[in-house]
Amino acid sequence: MKTENGKLKTLWELFSIFFKIGLCTFGGGYAMLPILERELADKRGWTTSDELLDYFAIGQTTPGIIAVNVATFIGYKRAKTLGGIVATAGIVCPSLIIITVIAKFISNFSEIAWVQRALTGINVAVAALLTYAVANFAKKAIKTLLGVGLLLISFVLIFVFKISTIWIIFGSCLFGIILAGTRGEFSKNEANND
Repeated sequence: MKTENGKLKTLWELFSIFFKIGLCTFGGGYAMLPILERELADKRGWTTSDELLDYFAIGQTTPGIIAVNVATFIGYKRAKTLGGIVATAGIVCPSLIIITVIAKFISNFSEIAWVQRALTGINVAVAALLTYAVANFAKKAIKTLLGVGLLLISFVLIFVFKISTIWIIFGSCLFGIILAGTRGEFSKNEANND
């Protein structure tokens, strides 16, 4: 009985924390990174900053919204499949409720003057959050000269040559695998596992 109560407590905690995160974040994706890091890594120790960056990278390359994917990963880590489902429901519920209320009760929502002004303010705040998140992400993810080179090459390929980001992600993944193979990192991992 005690373990059942512990499991329910964990599930409720997952739902309520991700509900709170989903309720107070605008801009999604990278704008949520500082909030996720503070709530999940700093306050609760459910993950590390490096692990969170890995989840973001995986979430970026898989279908769906990054924040939802991260919630699913963290939920699964804490309480397996049911935890993933509960954490995902928690982060999605606030948006679902708000959008449903807006759709139901307010016609021509975007034409209301105070809504337009509020959205303008929110856009500025989201831009600041994104700038902070990207700078923070870059500091943690780019640790070598090779990383700086990959960043610059990726930037040029995306913004100058208009290559789809999916190809940049796949190319970077392939490059990382080839680099690890040439450094013998796969054989080191196998030796450590034996």
